[in-house]
Amino acid sequence: MILMTEEEPVAPNAFPETPWTMLIQARDDNTLGTNALSDLCELYWYPVYAYIRRRGRNSHDAEDLTQAFFADFLRRNDFANADRARGKLRSYLATAVSHFLSQSYRKDRAAKRGGGQPVFSIDASLAEEKYQHEPVDKLTPEKLFERRWALTVLENVLDELKQDYSHQGKEEIFSELSGFLTGKPASSNYAEAGKKISLSEDAVKMAVHRLRKRFRNFLHRHIAATVESDAEVEGEIQWMMAAFQT
Repeated sequence: MILMTEEEPVAPNAFPETPWTMLIQARDDNTLGTNALSDLCELYWYPVYAYIRRRGRNSHDAEDLTQAFFADFLRRNDFANADRARGKLRSYLATAVSHFLSQSYRKDRAAKRGGGQPVFSIDASLAEEKYQHEPVDKLTPEKLFERRWALTVLENVLDELKQDYSHQGKEEIFSELSGFLTGKPASSNYAEAGKKISLSEDAVKMAVHRLRKRFRNFLHRHIAATVESDAEVEGEIQWMMAAFQT
């Protein structure tokens, strides 16, 4: 379970490329639009893949349909209807993929993978490895989508945080202390962790405190990019925590 503390102030435009800005850019019929769609797919393809698998499709069909969903989404100009004021990005995409699967004639186009030009690459072995660890009977396709969305957000935030520490030359500190965020630290206590990275126990406590604040900062920014207003961020964080209980 992710352990968090109070929020840290965020520098303006710390993360200019947000999911909603990707949607807006993806409307453009140019290289920028194609790259934006690809970036969006790289972030959120697995929740869509898991949803399709849970709807009864095999791994090969799910791979094709995931590709076709995003490709058709752009080709049919669905992004022209994307509007942050409509609400949460996850709800928007969940509704879109459900509608996509309900149209049987579109399924016949799945093998084309967007007219033979995949908009992003799916690691089929990784997808199935993840999917085999999903609960077999407990989650509906919708609940599985929500759970994987929440986990994907956290994975993306942790990756960004790791990159941030790496850029500061603190990759070793992040590697040793990041477990204190998830409740699975590499060391059993602060003193042991300090010995591994040449810090005192008090210095480790402070470093973990700063790491948690930074994590909260990144998480807040990422979620704020997927909801209608800042007022919804805390509610979305609580929703994410509840999604892990399912």
